[in-house]
Amino acid sequence: MTYHQPANYHPFHIIGADRPARWVVTCDHATNTVPAEVGGGDLGLPSEDMARHIAYDVGAAGVTWALAELLNAPAILSNFSRLVIDPNRGEDDPTLLMKLYDGTIVPANRHADGEEIERRLNAYYRPYHDALTKLIASRETPVILSIHSFTPQLSGRSPRPWHVGLLYADDTRLALPLLDRLSKETDLCIGANEPYGGHLPGDAIDRHAIDNGHPNVLIEIRNDLIRTDEQQVAWAERLAPILQEVLAETGL
Repeated sequence: MTYHQPANYHPFHIIGADRPARWVVTCDHATNTVPAEVGGGDLGLPSEDMARHIAYDVGAAGVTWALAELLNAPAILSNFSRLVIDPNRGEDDPTLLMKLYDGTIVPANRHADGEEIERRLNAYYRPYHDALTKLIASRETPVILSIHSFTPQLSGRSPRPWHVGLLYADDTRLALPLLDRLSKETDLCIGANEPYGGHLPGDAIDRHAIDNGHPNVLIEIRNDLIRTDEQQVAWAERLAPILQEVLAETGL
């Protein structure tokens, strides 16, 4: 399947740039778009693989849009597949450009060399991060909220029981109070640094929040719970008041 973009393709979208809230909502893996300059807009994968978590965070973009509106906050969303180049990795991370992911070989990446990686960094990755830097700088006291989703089960692995996971590293000022609050939702299974560990050195939260001392949290939602527009809005409506409540209580 070939993915076509209009002539005005842009590697990211910003919504609500003038909204006044302290929150800055990010969605690093918002879309499975393959820009035309990469393999003619085709990574060589079948459409069913491009619709999976290996290509993007299923449902995360819709949650981001709805949350940003409810929080009266700006949001930035990437507009290139994580398989093109992963904006949630440091530039020196070996998983920046994946050639094999969850058992699937990515044909267009098999022979990508340093020159091709640098081209993709300049065309997609760096513009996204530059825009995020400017968006955060437009807030006097920004709070970074990163929205992701995860698959219920990796190939050959055990099912993941968590509905929501909170990821954090050294800066737990917001994450731990939020974890405590969400743990009181009796119908939810909440993971602390699940389904995988906290931030990686050089990833988006490390680069934009932790290095600059901004309060932050990364929320992972299991993607079978946010596949429809209605589910995405419902989760945003559930999370938004909790986020506002916890931020106010922390006094950050």
